[in-house]
Amino acid sequence: MTEDSRVLDARYYMPAFGRTMKIVRGAGSRVWDDQGREYIDCVAGIAVCSTGHCHPAVVDAICNQARQLIHCSNLYYVPNQAELAERLVEITGLSKAFFSNSGAEANEGAIKLARIRTGRKRFVAFVHGFHGRTCGSLAITHKPAIREPFEPLSPPCTFVDYGDLDALAEVVDKDTAGVFVEPIQGEAGVLIPPDGFFRGIRDICDDAGALMIVDEVQTGMGRTGKWLAIQHTGVTPDIVTLAKGLASGFPIGALVAREGLEFGRSEHGSTFAGGPLACAAALATIGVIEEILPDVPAKGERFMKGLSTHNPRGRGLMIGISVGERCPEVQNTCAENGVLVNCAADGNLRLIPPLVITDEEIDTAVGVINAALG
Repeated sequence: MTEDSRVLDARYYMPAFGRTMKIVRGAGSRVWDDQGREYIDCVAGIAVCSTGHCHPAVVDAICNQARQLIHCSNLYYVPNQAELAERLVEITGLSKAFFSNSGAEANEGAIKLARIRTGRKRFVAFVHGFHGRTCGSLAITHKPAIREPFEPLSPPCTFVDYGDLDALAEVVDKDTAGVFVEPIQGEAGVLIPPDGFFRGIRDICDDAGALMIVDEVQTGMGRTGKWLAIQHTGVTPDIVTLAKGLASGFPIGALVAREGLEFGRSEHGSTFAGGPLACAAALATIGVIEEILPDVPAKGERFMKGLSTHNPRGRGLMIGISVGERCPEVQNTCAENGVLVNCAADGNLRLIPPLVITDEEIDTAVGVINAALG
């Protein structure tokens, strides 16, 4: 980042982010900064660049669509929108989709859909869960440091410990519209739930008439070795939300719901959601992921084996290591040696690289991370 850029940023951009590096180019699993330094990217825009940076199929889809139509509004049938909805219904096994511009918006949509179809107002979510920073999605996000300054928030939400079915059964009742849950808690540092947890949630929701809402914003689109992380459990939710990896970096989110759950005329809407460019990028992304998805579990195992000294936990290419207060130091050391990693909550190092990362790149990244961890 040039000195001029730093001055302009400090003067004109709200200081909501802490950052020191300017990325100017990407290709596959590698990025370059404005000083020409090259990095293996194990952050991938925080699990966003699923097919890597600037995958040719995705770039071509965006450029080709941009030459024809960039925007036309949801007042009309939108190119690529129905085709993408069809693919997401096939992938999730659910019934109908609705698009948004982000994961937070997808979760906002799920809140509205659950409220209007159940007639109930309350929700239950989990300690350390993260569902977004808009007021509605923040209400169901646990982290006190980012939630409490903006209270009072709506909808009302009760938080229980992740993995504790007894506590969940005590608070889910006839007033509960839905239970929000991540199949793996990503922002918390890649926390894996106990066996049987999701079957238990399904049963508790069914008994109370509440909806099971699975937030796959970070875990979806092949990240864990299946299209959805919930598919490892054999449990079918009522609503799934998606975003990050859905279009390889082009902003889009989606909620997909079972039969009988849908918005009626004028119950929800969005100016930009599900536009021609976003849907074209998502369709191309799905095509690429379909080809590489069988390789994701082995790549994850290669990472886990290489880092085994540090007791990693994960599934597919979503890996966490408990580092503690040294995490920022480790992150910086890795960057200095050409590998970008991310510190999630509570001193947990998080690895969420592009799904196209090669074995050679994995081995190089493992060597750098092991050396930084000491």
